[in-house]
Amino acid sequence: MADPLDRPATVVELDAVVPPEFNGRRVDWVATQLFDKRERDDGPVVSRSELTRWIREGLLSLDGRAVKPKTAVAAGQRIRLRAERLPRFDWRAAEELAFRVVYEDSGILVVDKPAGLVVHPGAGNPRGTLVNGLLRHRPALAELPRAGLMQRLDKDTSGLMVVGGNESSLRRLVEDMQARRIDRRYLALVEGTVEADRRIDLAIGRDRRNRLRQSVRSDGRAAVTHVAVKRRFGAHTLVEARLETGRTHQIRVHMATVGHPLVGDSRYGARGLVPPNGTEADSQLVRQFPRQALHAYRLALTHPGNGERMAFESDLPEDMQCLLRALQAH
Repeated sequence: MADPLDRPATVVELDAVVPPEFNGRRVDWVATQLFDKRERDDGPVVSRSELTRWIREGLLSLDGRAVKPKTAVAAGQRIRLRAERLPRFDWRAAEELAFRVVYEDSGILVVDKPAGLVVHPGAGNPRGTLVNGLLRHRPALAELPRAGLMQRLDKDTSGLMVVGGNESSLRRLVEDMQARRIDRRYLALVEGTVEADRRIDLAIGRDRRNRLRQSVRSDGRAAVTHVAVKRRFGAHTLVEARLETGRTHQIRVHMATVGHPLVGDSRYGARGLVPPNGTEADSQLVRQFPRQALHAYRLALTHPGNGERMAFESDLPEDMQCLLRALQAH
């Protein structure tokens, strides 16, 4: 079997005519505006950082002539960019990892991520992530941004995620996510009794005192979570949380802010409440639950290739089922 690193680079070609409203602007700024639009139409998926790098490398031409980034353009001129893109990931980073592929075809993959699996490589997690596992499962994903992933789950959150299988599908999935056409629902066990269904509309931003946390902030990004009560227990509630937006730690922050932190979520103020009159074993299980009790159980989307509406569901993982049994016993 050939070394996958021997796979040749792919060629990215972008071509556009300068519109009247951009007359006199810098060519690098104009190219970024025009080719970002191409992401939403028919061209390849290109990141802003890639564009910037290629322009600095002199790969941009104006009416067939190489130009510097600060060159002014005139309406009607043609901007072209031709660049070679190496695989975005080192294919040797592919690893056999434990996650379940719920569905796949050429356009999409739907995976069920277990708790404890980091999604993207980063500081402290260069290997052993879902990206590494996806590269092993489908090596061609190395050519896509984030290996086709267009959403994120926290390391200790389990459940369903959708992955774009090619550039066209990834682009349409991103559009659908931004337009809120992808339905994402979670099951969460929270502390306290949630009295009624509610809509939580509180902007979220990075916590000013702790960069590992998010918090409700007036200057944060809009964040909306729809909460529905599924079952109440003595000192806990099972809720369904439907995301209207997708901010970092959104459900965890929103539920903690309204007084119902997730079981096991010490970062956001879980108090370790135990079931009233519970046995010592059940109380210890609840008190020492090692992660936030959050599972992405339902995902509904329109297939980016054939337009079919599809829905997927994932059973609660065993650790959350044990938690439920402990609460139901009391």
